[in-house]
Formats: sequence, C-alpha cells, structure tokens
Amino acid sequence: MSLQRRIDSALAATPPGRCVWVALSGGLDSSLLLTLTAEACRRHPRPLRALHVHHGLQPAADAFEDHCRRLCSRLGVPLFVEGVVVDRAAGQGLEGAAREARYAAFARRVTPGESLWLAQHRDDQAESFLLAALRGSGVRGLAGMAACRDWRDRRLERPLLGVARSTLEAEVGHRGLAWLEDPSNADESLDRNFLRHGVLPLLASRWPHAGAALARSSALAGEADGLLAELAGLDLERLGGDPARLPVAGLAALSDPRRRLLVRHCCERLCLPRPPARRLETLLAQLGAGEGAEVRVAWPGAEARVWRGRLHLLAPPELLPADWQAEWDGHPPLVTPLGEVRVALGRADGAPACLRVVPRQGGERLHLPGRGRRDLKRLLQELGVPPWARGRLLVVRAGDTPVAVLDPVDEAWLALAEGWISRAAPAGSPRPAGRPPPAPGR
Repeated sequence: MSLQRRIDSALAATPPGRCVWVALSGGLDSSLLLTLTAEACRRHPRPLRALHVHHGLQPAADAFEDHCRRLCSRLGVPLFVEGVVVDRAAGQGLEGAAREARYAAFARRVTPGESLWLAQHRDDQAESFLLAALRGSGVRGLAGMAACRDWRDRRLERPLLGVARSTLEAEVGHRGLAWLEDPSNADESLDRNFLRHGVLPLLASRWPHAGAALARSSALAGEADGLLAELAGLDLERLGGDPARLPVAGLAALSDPRRRLLVRHCCERLCLPRPPARRLETLLAQLGAGEGAEVRVAWPGAEARVWRGRLHLLAPPELLPADWQAEWDGHPPLVTPLGEVRVALGRADGAPACLRVVPRQGGERLHLPGRGRRDLKRLLQELGVPPWARGRLLVVRAGDTPVAVLDPVDEAWLALAEGWISRAAPAGSPRPAGRPPPAPGR
C-alpha cells in the first residue's frame, strides 16, 4: 500500500468533523506525515492542526520550532507549540522523562474526542521490540506500539507504523522536503540510538529483512496480548466483575500466571499503573495472610490492600491536612482540599445552621435516630468503610457537637445525627477532582 493510500485510509476512518492533530517534531518522519496528511485533508476534508512540543533540552530546540512554523505556514496548517520542563530527577531516565512531559503536553492541547497522529514507523517498532526483549518484558512490552488505540478519551494513531524508514527517506527525497536532524539521534549512549546505529544495521547485514521480521514478531505479540486481555476479562467476570475489589478466595483458585494477569488487567481497567513484577509477586504471596492481617503493597501511583476477604486496588489515598477546617452554612458547594462537595445539610426544623467542618480526629460520637449515642469508629466498621478511606472523612459540627460524617471523595453522607437532614447533589453537578490517568504504555 502506498504512503498516500495509508493516510487516506486512516483519514477516511476518522469521523467527519473530528479534528486531527499531527505531533510535529520537525524531523523527517513527522514532517512527511504532516505533509501527506495536509494533502489528504484537501481530498477528505477534516480539521487539521499540528502540535510541536518544545523540550528545551538542547540548543537546537529553537531551530526545530522555527522549522515547524515554516512548514505549517507553507501547508496552511495551524501550529500550536507547547513548552515543557523535563524532570530529570524523576527516576525515569532522560528519554522516559521527556516522553512523560511530551504526553502531558498532548493531553493539555488535544481535546477529548479528537485524534492525535504520531509518526513512528516500522524501524521504530523493531527497536521497541528489542528494547522490550532486553528488559525481559512479557507480551505487552514485546507488542510495542499500537497502530491505533484509545488514550484518555482521545484517539492515538500511527499511520506509518508498517512503513520502513528507507521508504520514508525515499519519499522525502522525491519531494525535496526540508526537515531537521535531531543532534541527539547521534548519541549512542542512549539505548535506542545504540540499537539504531549499531545493532540493527549489523543484523540487517546478515538478515536483510531483520527489521520487518522484528516488527512482525511485535505484531504477533500484540495479538497474543489481546487474547490474554480477553481471558482476564472472563476471569474478572467470574469473580464478580468489579476490578477494584477482587475476592481473595476466587483469586486463590486461579493459577499463578492467571492471578498475575488478572491483577494487571484490573489495574488497566482502573487507569492505575501496573505493578512491577517484584511488587506483584510480593502482593500475591501475601494473599494468604490470616484474617485481620494488615496487607498493603504499594508501587508508584497505586497500591493494593487486602480487607475483609477482598483485594482492593486503588490510587494512593488522598488525606485531608490535619489542621484544615471550614465554616459552612449547610448549602453547597462545600470546598475542600479534595474537591467541591455538592450536598446540603440542614436542621429538620428548618432553622439556620452555623456549622464547622473538620477532618475526623477520632473519638467522636453521634446521637443517631433511634439508636442513641454511637462511637464513630464502630459505626464506620459497621458501615464497611475501609480503613484507608477513614483518614479523608469530614466531621460536621454544630458548636462542639458532631452532627454528620461525610466522605468528600464519594460525596456520601455516612451518618446524620438526630434532628438533621440532607439532600443529594443536583443532577449533573461536577464530581470532586480525581487523579489523572497514567501516560499510555503503548
């Protein structure tokens, strides 16, 4: 299939009216992709924009931005430039930190529902396969980059993923298209560049179709990964269908590989980072801990806890500052460090309320309708509030008397004292701010 037919096919699959963004670095691959896409958009009208991420990591960064502006001006494509700061101390390495910053910029600029096109090609996929194999990755890592996938309610597409770099070079030469070479591409201290300049040419000297074969193996790994996802989905359905709460007894009935697969699958369903292999082994080894044992295994961006016979997968709980408090008249919204709470609270007799909202301290007692005074700690146990959620609870006081307990994350009243009433949030009210999902792995 010719390059232009590939682009036309991808564009034809894009719903009319949906904006297409091209990630434009200014290198050969992305400059050609934008040029081909601009031509296709004249044949199949779609809104088209280019997005350049300015990393500021090298003196040539400004020259790349200038090139992107000239190319977009010639093509008549609006260009948006996003400046980023790469966190070198994040523990991901320079390449990983730059990638994280780049995807954060994509998320800021590309609106949910729109498409983002990336210019990776077949040789990039072969490099990704080798890097994953050298890291000891499973089929998910070996599958490399997906040609098309959903990410944060946006569509990521790589129309050139099946095309060799040599084909792109020939097309650029035929068109006389200007582009810039990233100086960092010659730095063989970077793993990907070492493979690109040293390993892959050596392999091709012995096996001319090495790049294509590695990319094919990556595609087969992607197919296997899809089948494993189907298997994990079936196991999840058999265990109740809730990825955030898995019955420990049901997990114990699965083989070790299926347990590992299911936990990783559930993390993906919950938009949580997958646990590293060692953390996952530690977690599964502790599933047989006795009743009442405190089991908590954490990894960056997520944690797992065992409580009341279930494995709970969650983001690290957000807690309220111990010294935070707010005066409140009972009318929404109630603004807290964990987001706005749009519920109301008032006296049953309709009298005005002058309330103070504070984090739960411990030792509070509520006078419940028909039950008398109850210790809040025992009440939370009765209600099944997990221990890690109790640190975010709000206690509403009228004077010195606790009159209500509220979970600001779920916007739920857990208990109301006698003589007090509430109503739920109006339909369509915004939810409290949540954690953003992780950057995509593929």
